[in-house]
Amino acid sequence: MSITQELVVEFARLGVVYIHLIACCVAIGLVLTSDIAMVKQMFVGESSDRKESHDMTQLQTTVVWALVALWISGLVVIMLDVSSKGLQYFANPKIQAKILIVMLLTLNGVVLHHVVLPWLQKAGSLLELTPSRTTFAVFAGAVSGVSWLYAAMLGVGRPLSWKYSLWQLMAAYPLLIAAGFASMLLLTAFVKYRNTARSTTAKDDEDFGASFGPQGIIA
Repeated sequence: MSITQELVVEFARLGVVYIHLIACCVAIGLVLTSDIAMVKQMFVGESSDRKESHDMTQLQTTVVWALVALWISGLVVIMLDVSSKGLQYFANPKIQAKILIVMLLTLNGVVLHHVVLPWLQKAGSLLELTPSRTTFAVFAGAVSGVSWLYAAMLGVGRPLSWKYSLWQLMAAYPLLIAAGFASMLLLTAFVKYRNTARSTTAKDDEDFGASFGPQGIIA
């Protein structure tokens, strides 16, 4: 390959990697935005209206397209690297970890888009789901958030190449998912407990007012 061809390939790879990075940043930003909005809605204690539901659908659609762009740009980068380095390229544990994470991310994204999102749109809030659906939705959300951030870490972690095995690189992944899952379950349980306590207090106040109000005194 001539110097000119090498330069063309190098700049082409740089452009594709840039698109890859932008798609990843957009997806992570939207995922974090949706998670923060869901937590805020839980604390406020309001069900989503039609506009918020539509916005959530639009956001999820954008994440799907960002994931598609991530796959396409990633495959192009892999083809360019394989053409210059050969199949030995796939022996790098960091590359194996990235591919595994993206595959899990894609599978989880399908579940979120076709199962969890319709549940939330119908119920109006995570708190209104049945306990089993709440647990499932929280787990899928934890997998999504951790997977996007983990994939980004592997993407920028050039020093990790060839230094660690696949199992070492993936060791923290299930631990982070478990931590995120447990934290969100605890948060959900706390908000439910708080809402129940508020409802009980409000009911007691109403009963007290009815007992000692004008009608209650006359009675």
